[in-house]
This record gives sequence, C-alpha cells and structure tokens, in this order.
Amino acid sequence: MSVQGATRSPRVDRFRVLLVEDDDELVELLSCALRDEGYAVDVALDGQRGLHLGLTRRYDVVIIDRRLPALDGLALLVRLRARAVRARALMLTGLDSVHDRVDGLDAGADDYLVKPFDLDELSARLRALCRRAVELTDALPIGAGHLNVVQREAVLPSGEHVPLSAREFALLRVLATHASTVHTRAALRRAVFRDASAASIVDTYVYYLRAKLGRSVVQTVPGLGYRLGTL
Repeated sequence: MSVQGATRSPRVDRFRVLLVEDDDELVELLSCALRDEGYAVDVALDGQRGLHLGLTRRYDVVIIDRRLPALDGLALLVRLRARAVRARALMLTGLDSVHDRVDGLDAGADDYLVKPFDLDELSARLRALCRRAVELTDALPIGAGHLNVVQREAVLPSGEHVPLSAREFALLRVLATHASTVHTRAALRRAVFRDASAASIVDTYVYYLRAKLGRSVVQTVPGLGYRLGTL
C-alpha cells in the first residue's frame, strides 16, 4: 500500500477518530500522521473490535476499511448506524467501481476514498468531516443507546424509547454532551437547575433518571460528583 506524504495541517485537538484497518503498515502510518496533526486516535484491527469501540466510545469520525477480518466494513457501518452512532464515516477501499462506492454510501458512509491515496487528500477529507460532525446535534451517544435531542427522549439499546421530563432531559443532555467530564453538583445545578432552591435537586433528578433508565446511566464519582454512564 503506497500512501504519499502530507504537509502539516492546522491543529484539530478536540476531535476523536476511530481507525478500523487490518493493514499493520498502513495503521502505523495513518495513526502516527493523524496524532501528529492533533487527533485523538483509537485503532481497531478487525471489524468486531471496531464495532465494540464504536458502540462504547464517542468519536467524531470513523475511518473504516472496506475489507476487514471478523466483520466486513460495510456490515460494521450498517450496525453502527442501526445503533444511532452518528460519527461521520470515511470508507477506505481498494474497490473502485461505481457499484462499490454506491454500496458504501448506502451503508451510511459520508465519504469514500480509494486506495492508494494521497495523505494530504485524506487529511483534507477528514477535516471536512470533522467540521460536519460539529453540526450533529440531534442524537448524543450514551453507551450503546442514545439521547434523541429532537424528541427529548432516551433510546435504549433494545430500541425502546423512554420519554423524559424537561429537567431530566436537560440534565442528561449536559452529561451526554460532555461525556468524559466529571460534573460537580454545583456545576450541574448552575447548568440545569438555576431557579431551584433545594440543595439536593441534582441528586433528586439523578435518582429519577436512574429509575427510568437504569442505575448505570449516571455514574457517581465519590467526592466529586457525576458523569455520564451507559444505557
């Protein structure tokens, strides 16, 4: 696999990328190049590992090889989309027919790049996808489920839709928007319950969310506060 060199591009430190590729040489080249540009990169060497990471962690963009061991790239992308994973997807492939490109786009890919490719082009396409990822506001991942921002409801991994009250939704949205952050009670009270006088208001609504969605939906961090869990 020949991938031509790239010039340095602007820093993009806040974006997370999942690279699903089984070519060790290409993985090393791409992961090093992307990290050097400022991306946080996780790597999966087969489709099953890619599926696990895609369902349990939040990514802005996933880069998926078409031909993968354990689970084909198209099948992987179809499963991610079926579970409301909204990360932008760039499909890499050595297959260059119109039919193959259509299959990739129909499976849920946002872009398609044929091997061998120029690293500058990959970098430019990735930056474009990251800009578009910022615009995604209608679904926030919560483990294998998600929060539907339009309908203001939680969607469980089983597909069940659970309606939320205005304050339950607001609290869960703050947690899901900043999934890796530990939020103090004071910070959550300022963000969600500014008109409430009860000091225990955050704990009360965490209790309500857990009663509706399961105890794991909000994690308690002893001595600090709360963070997003999983559905």
